[in-house]
Amino acid sequence: MTNNIPTGTLYLIPITLGDTTNPMDVLPQTVKRAIEMLDIFIVENEKTARRFIKSICPEKKQSELILFPLNKHTEVSEYKEYIKPLLEGKSVGVMSEAGCPGVADPGAVIVDIAHKRNIKVTPLVGPSSILLSVMASGMNGQSFAFNGYLPIDKSDKKSALKALERTSQEKNQSQLFIETPYRNNQLLQDMVQILNPNTLICVACDITLETEFIQTKPASQWKNTKEDLHKRPCIFIIHKN
Repeated sequence: MTNNIPTGTLYLIPITLGDTTNPMDVLPQTVKRAIEMLDIFIVENEKTARRFIKSICPEKKQSELILFPLNKHTEVSEYKEYIKPLLEGKSVGVMSEAGCPGVADPGAVIVDIAHKRNIKVTPLVGPSSILLSVMASGMNGQSFAFNGYLPIDKSDKKSALKALERTSQEKNQSQLFIETPYRNNQLLQDMVQILNPNTLICVACDITLETEFIQTKPASQWKNTKEDLHKRPCIFIIHKN
C-alpha cells in the first residue's frame, strides 16, 4: 500500500549570501512560495534557517516547523529519517547556510538518495557565489573549475597554486577556490608572492551585499591593495593566459 502513495517533491532552496535589508531583492518569488508552502526542511544550520524563514514569511509559525540538520556532524543512519516524509507524500526543502544547497555546501547526498528513490527533485533559482563571481570576473565563462579549499600547509598551498596556474594556462580554464574567511588576507598575500606577476586574480567578496567588492587585475597589481578581506566570504579566481 505504501508504494502506491505519490512521493513528495524535494525542493532545493537557495538563500541569500549574507544579511541583506530585503532578501527579496536577490531572490525570486518562487523561493518565497516554496517557503510558504513547506513545513519540513533539511538545513545546514537550524538557527540560520529559522532566521531566513522568518525574514521571508514572518507569519509562519516557527513552532510548526520540522528541521533536520545536515552538516559534518550528521550520521549516515539519519538520512533514512530525513527521506521518510517524502516517501509519505510530503514535500521537503533543502537549505544551506548561504547560496545554493549541494553546490560547495551540504545537500548533494540527500539529492542522490532522492534520485535513487524516484523522488522528484526541483532546484529553485537563487544566488550562487560561484556563478556570480565568474560572471563578474571577465575570465573564461566557457571553461572553469571550482576547487574548494586549498591546503593549509604553506608548502602544499604553494604547490596547489602553481598546479592550478599551470592547469589554467594549459587548458585556458579559470580556476576558482575559497578560503576560511579569517585567512583571506593571508591567502591573497601568498598568491601575490607565488603566482606569475601577469596571472590574473579576481577577488569577489560579499557578493550581492552592500559591501560587495569585485575586482580583477594581474597578481603584480594586488601587492598594495588596501581592501580588507578579513572574515568576509570570498571567491578567488586565477587565470594565466
